[in-house]
Amino acid sequence: MVHQKTIRNALIMSEVLNSYWFSLFDSILPRFCCSCKTKLATGDKSICSNCLKRIKEIDDSRLQIEYDRKFGVKQIISDFFSPFLFEKDKELQHAIHSLKYENKFRTGVFFGEVIAEKIINRRSNWIPDIIIPIPLHKLKETERGYNQSYFIAKGFSKVTGITLIKSAVKRSKYTESQTTLTFTEREENIDGAFKVTNKKAVYNKSILLIDDVITTGATVSECGRVLVEAGAKKIFAASIAIAD
Repeated sequence: MVHQKTIRNALIMSEVLNSYWFSLFDSILPRFCCSCKTKLATGDKSICSNCLKRIKEIDDSRLQIEYDRKFGVKQIISDFFSPFLFEKDKELQHAIHSLKYENKFRTGVFFGEVIAEKIINRRSNWIPDIIIPIPLHKLKETERGYNQSYFIAKGFSKVTGITLIKSAVKRSKYTESQTTLTFTEREENIDGAFKVTNKKAVYNKSILLIDDVITTGATVSECGRVLVEAGAKKIFAASIAIAD
């Protein structure tokens, strides 16, 4: 991963510039919180400070428990990280909903930056070569107009400088929503859903997969599996949140 001191210096400079531009733009075209819809203060990005502080963060001990539960048996995912806990009808769900269904691309970029900054501090041993957002099926992406995971990955890449590759994997199987499925049903639903389209790009690479929410881990595990079969060296995973 890019040297941490260089990243921190770049973040400081970025914050100074962003503060200036946000202040200028806010006077012309006010921005609103992606969660509660109130007007954002100059220093806020995408989500207001009140909503952000209400979102539950996850400590490393909980992450270890979740890793063992979601990924420990298959050992496809070497490690994973999510900074927040997904809670139904709470601030984070509203924010992610705005990203997925209301074209709030900046929300994805913002949370991608948050994930990157926290990984720099809490997972300094991670050294991914490339970032791959979990792809949507072509029909679903056409219907929605975009892939929300791409914008999260874009924010992560912006902070770290790690190369983002959007088209190395495609979702070749149209799957029903995983929301109401059990763990076993999720695995069956996602089985065979992904195909590597650029083996050269992933061969012998450490890869970070990025999604919006990780629930059972079935989706990132299946995507990771085809990457390993294509010659990837190591697979990490990250998301905005984990869900029970």
